[in-house]
Amino acid sequence: MRIHWPRRVFAQVLLTQVAITAGVVMLVTGLFLAPLSHELDNQTMRRALSIAQTTAAEPGLVDKLLNTEPSPTGPVQAEAERIRRATGALYIVVMDTRGVRWSHTETDRISKHVSTDPSTALSGREIMQIDIGTLGRSARAKVPLRDRHGTVVGAVSVGIAYKSVRQGLLGTIPALLQYAGAALAAGVLAALAVSRRLQRSTHGLAFADISALLDEREAMLHSIREAVLALDARGRIRLLNDEAQRLLDLTPEAVGRPLGDVLAPGRTAEVLAGRVDGANLLTVCRGRVLIANRMPTGDGGAVVTLRDRTELELLGRELDSTHGLLDALRAQDHEHANRLHTLLGLLELGRHEAAVEFVTEVTDGHRASAEQVAERVSDPLLSALLVGKAAVAAERGASLRVSPATRLPDVVVDPRDLVTVLGNLIDNALDVATLVEVELLAEGAGAVLRVSDNGPGVPVAMRERIFMEGWSTKESPAHRERGIGLALVRRLAERYGGSARVAARAGGGAVFTVVLPEALAVRQLSEVGGAQ
Repeated sequence: MRIHWPRRVFAQVLLTQVAITAGVVMLVTGLFLAPLSHELDNQTMRRALSIAQTTAAEPGLVDKLLNTEPSPTGPVQAEAERIRRATGALYIVVMDTRGVRWSHTETDRISKHVSTDPSTALSGREIMQIDIGTLGRSARAKVPLRDRHGTVVGAVSVGIAYKSVRQGLLGTIPALLQYAGAALAAGVLAALAVSRRLQRSTHGLAFADISALLDEREAMLHSIREAVLALDARGRIRLLNDEAQRLLDLTPEAVGRPLGDVLAPGRTAEVLAGRVDGANLLTVCRGRVLIANRMPTGDGGAVVTLRDRTELELLGRELDSTHGLLDALRAQDHEHANRLHTLLGLLELGRHEAAVEFVTEVTDGHRASAEQVAERVSDPLLSALLVGKAAVAAERGASLRVSPATRLPDVVVDPRDLVTVLGNLIDNALDVATLVEVELLAEGAGAVLRVSDNGPGVPVAMRERIFMEGWSTKESPAHRERGIGLALVRRLAERYGGSARVAARAGGGAVFTVVLPEALAVRQLSEVGGAQ
């Protein structure tokens, strides 16, 4: 029969752990038995040596050896057999200096030469060994037999049956196997517990399935247009797809590092770390408007998704501007209709000179207002924004004035950033005030934008909060979220190395001041002279 290797991860791990546990138990058992056998041999030989030394020290044994003849009934044989029976030895042989036995278990071997070499003991040295003699394999010891003067007059050889050593070793095996079986059972139970836990963690998948899922996950994460960021329980980044790298300006090396090490302190880091509660949280990161959602995971980490709302936010603001321009055009339409009716009345009354003066006055007033803005602000986008916002303010019953101190003659490096800053500040002011004043100044290569209004002002405790993403006291329109405009203003200012702040206006209201260093490219004197 062909044995099939299981496909499931937990089954493979279980079999592997059981095999390893069984192998380790067998190895440990074998490693234990090997020295145990050696130790039993050594103990048996020492026991034989001890009996031999005791026999050699027996009083009168030397005299009996020297004064009698070897005989099965002699005193040496009788003494040796007494000691043998008392100690349980296999044999006790007393020999003279020629190697002739004076005692033996088998009496017919008395008066015959020993079967093993006695020279070591007869030379005065003790010896222990496992050897084969006339009675078979035994653990034996030989000691010299000395008279009262210390002269070697013979030797004593004691043997213990080797089967007793083997029986001792075999007697330990059942108990040893019981311990080994208990260890194996504990190992199997531990392996089973680990495999069950692994089964729950892997949902019973096979290694091939896990590999396929990982490949699919990588392909999906790097192909979707939504940013995905995964954090572990310690706040370290463990997954970062391509869109997340783009939106947060991170590199693949950020994986494995704490979130606080790769992101600057601020709302974005707070939202990603989960220190801000809520769904669809707004945040601004490097000039981009992001919508963040955070979902905790079972291991204490979290998965954060980010959507880029920058283009949608810009479209919403353009829609607001379009609505404002439509309102302004509608108001101008009414105003032009009224003026045409006035002009028609003057013509019907025959007051032609008065009609001419009326038309001239209206035309010169609009031209003068636009020309004044263009003279003070050289950039066409900024001047057009001011003119357009003035029309919107007039439609709302408010007034937008350009401060006489306004001077921005230099070339703006990126007019769109200044349009964003100025447009957001004017829109916020028109929402709460009836009088708005704009002041634009050039300070070297930097630009200072200041927008003041006669609204309710900003309390001191709220002057930092109003620049936070998602914070607003106004109701959000249907097409976009509030709490982004002032956050974008501050982010753009910080991008230029500048600042955005708010203070109280003399007489009531608020003054927003934005400093943008290096926002202007100062014209050369030749260019300025040529322009004049």
